[in-house]
Amino acid sequence: MSSGTTDLAWFKSSYSGSQGDDCVEVAIAEQAVHVRDSKDVSRPSVSVEREQWSRFVGFVANV
Repeated sequence: MSSGTTDLAWFKSSYSGSQGDDCVEVAIAEQAVHVRDSKDVSRPSVSVEREQWSRFVGFVANV
């Protein structure tokens, strides 16, 4: 896992299914938003700048 991400508060979307498949978890930090596979949290997370994450979420909400 990326260093510094173990102390973050990870959460899943309320739209995630209850069966636990095909989900991602997100943790919001001061400088970045971290995204990881909820099925294998031992793998490294992906970090995205907060502004870019906001743009992505805005785009997805309008699709």
